[in-house]
Amino acid sequence: TDAEVSTRKKTFSEVQTERLDQAERTVLIKCPSKLNEKKLLQYLSSHGNVKSHFFFENRGINALIEFSEKSSIASLQDAVGIPSASEDHVVPFKSRLFTFTLKNPVGQRVEDTPLHLSPQCHIPVKDLIEKLCLADSISSQMYILLNEYQLTEENIKLRFLACSLVRDFACAYFPDSTVKPFGSSVNTFGKLGSDVDMFLDFGDTGKHATKMKKGPFEMEYQMKRLPSERLATQRILSVIGDCLDNFGPGCVNVQKILNARCPLVKFSHQPTGFQCDLSVSNSIAIRSSELLYIYGCLDSRVRALVFTVRCWARVHGLTHSAPGTWITNFSLTMMVMFFLQRRSPPIIPTLDQLKELADEKDKHIIGGYDCSFVSDLRKIKPTKNKETLDVLLSEFFEYFGNFDFRKNSINLRKGKEVNKPESSPLYIWNPFEQDLNISKNVNQPQLEKFIAMARESAWILQKEEKTQQMIDKEPWGLAALLIPFGKSNSSKMHRMKGIGSETIRSLLDSLKLNNANSQQKAVGK
Repeated sequence: TDAEVSTRKKTFSEVQTERLDQAERTVLIKCPSKLNEKKLLQYLSSHGNVKSHFFFENRGINALIEFSEKSSIASLQDAVGIPSASEDHVVPFKSRLFTFTLKNPVGQRVEDTPLHLSPQCHIPVKDLIEKLCLADSISSQMYILLNEYQLTEENIKLRFLACSLVRDFACAYFPDSTVKPFGSSVNTFGKLGSDVDMFLDFGDTGKHATKMKKGPFEMEYQMKRLPSERLATQRILSVIGDCLDNFGPGCVNVQKILNARCPLVKFSHQPTGFQCDLSVSNSIAIRSSELLYIYGCLDSRVRALVFTVRCWARVHGLTHSAPGTWITNFSLTMMVMFFLQRRSPPIIPTLDQLKELADEKDKHIIGGYDCSFVSDLRKIKPTKNKETLDVLLSEFFEYFGNFDFRKNSINLRKGKEVNKPESSPLYIWNPFEQDLNISKNVNQPQLEKFIAMARESAWILQKEEKTQQMIDKEPWGLAALLIPFGKSNSSKMHRMKGIGSETIRSLLDSLKLNNANSQQKAVGK
């Protein structure tokens, strides 16, 4: 829609700033079950203008309320009481999470119009498949999937609120700090139900240099010094983690994972229903989020293809929620981006091209790596490529089904297949930290499973007789790809068996090879 396109043109940091500000003016209310929406809004308006609101289900009915002015929250907080402690004793931390109950529920007349509840999770795959079968082209099927899975406006507000509530704790120690979401919550590729990755940011260290020009003195704070940045990060997260654990309303299952490569605190935030990961500012992760944001905004086909490929990979067990030797969603997303850079003409620019368009304010050197690229979307020329998603999906499977993974790596900076710098089965250059492979975790059997599934999917899309299948009421197009292969109930079974057993045989052979290699290595030692 046009409205969506006009909101799309904002830069990444404009959108972030706007959303963080919005979250600061927001409260979350656990509502009584017999709720009269008009009465609730009428009451809240006595504290100030309510700019927007929505209801959602999460252990009962909840309302997210955004005020026009931050001062309205203080006014509301003045009116709110502390829970009368019965058998429990309360920790008297006053947050922006409230419970409203009716004083005399008996006299309440329930509204005729039921509340509209905003869904906070996506529909199950089997329901999705039914919807897809009703579409008239693979392209429309892909947009249906995108619409069912992508983050809604309401869900994004809830994510930023979760960050803002954590910020209230961080600010007790570090008044200038902010807590910002990164990754899938902000890069336009987030799926309903995904975790919220957030990081603690201690404001601009850059401001310091400009402030010091005035006056005759060099002035600085006395601060505690520690032997390494990592240790400082671990200590800060440890304390904030304890805070959330001890005082945070609705923060449960708090786990401090401080020895990870990137130290973090994991917790469940019950009021919003999110699983959260909190870490300390990681500039490179933010640059990756912004890069994907730009790619996602440039052309609507980009997101449709990424969501489709990721859903397909999940159904066939190519990706999992737990870490392991399989391909991650981030790697898959980068593979889709690379594929779109390789089209003729390209659908999205390479990272080097985006860097050439960058001006002074876009310059970012982080830890010696050049992470500069243009932030203003208007400077990027729209693509001349007119390929349909039907074509692109089929070509994606074709391209990676026949990609020479043994010899080549995937490089988004250049948009070219480059010789592998080392022997990982799948090598995808980290777009910013050029010496890292983002898919180092993927082993040979997992890569071969991906190739086999891609070939199988390309085959299904090519041989398909759509009209016949629509007459037979059989899943067709994308729907046929989202049914685990070997489960479909028609004459296709025989062909599947053939392909399946070949695939399995090649997997077994590769395992034998790997095994033989590792035994040789062991002997060599």
